[in-house]
Amino acid sequence: MIDVQHWLSALPPGVVYLLVAGVIGVESMGVPLPGEIVLVSSALLAATGVVEPEWVASAAAFGAIVGDSVGYAVGRRGGRPLLARLGRRFPKHLGPAQLARAEQSFARHGVWAVFFGRFVALLRILAGPLAGALHVPYRRFLLANAAGGLVWAFGTTYLLYTVGRAAEHWLKDISWAGLVLAVLAGLASTWWLRRRAHRVEAAEVAPGMEAASGGQSAAVAPDVDPVRAGNEH
Repeated sequence: MIDVQHWLSALPPGVVYLLVAGVIGVESMGVPLPGEIVLVSSALLAATGVVEPEWVASAAAFGAIVGDSVGYAVGRRGGRPLLARLGRRFPKHLGPAQLARAEQSFARHGVWAVFFGRFVALLRILAGPLAGALHVPYRRFLLANAAGGLVWAFGTTYLLYTVGRAAEHWLKDISWAGLVLAVLAGLASTWWLRRRAHRVEAAEVAPGMEAASGGQSAAVAPDVDPVRAGNEH
């Protein structure tokens, strides 16, 4: 994800917004793409001031809503055969087991699976095509789809943006004295733990050595004649 963020930072802001919308939109159509990674990287990039968080969130929401709607239309037109073809093309992501879990989620939660599916990797890919193939009414689907897309896009973006800004501010306010003290504390704790570990190891080895030496002495004591000892007993 750091590589993705570094790559995005080299692009103009407008291209970043289009990329966020495009990747998330294609993913929502039913094609496994790293939409969430692109969103997270863009949100963290916004914390550095390279892009604007409101545009990142808006692009993500637009891609999610439009992509899911296109996926719905494709799934309604292609039906179960389309899902089977997608499963053969992407067996690790859209295989029979994954499709069965997605169908169970729809059967249990109904249209709410579309809303909550936006926060789950598998359902985020399958929600649109599966809802269309199962002939979920489009108005209900669109309501859940729009709500889930908006909450997911803006919630994820601003949460990571806030965390990133707080981390940047905190790191900026650390003084050199505090940094030196932290390094010294780390070195001291490491030295103490190593010393403690060596002591424990030495304490465990010593009894074993004593027992071994004692047994060896009893077995090969040079001043004792085994025959004589036996006669004395």
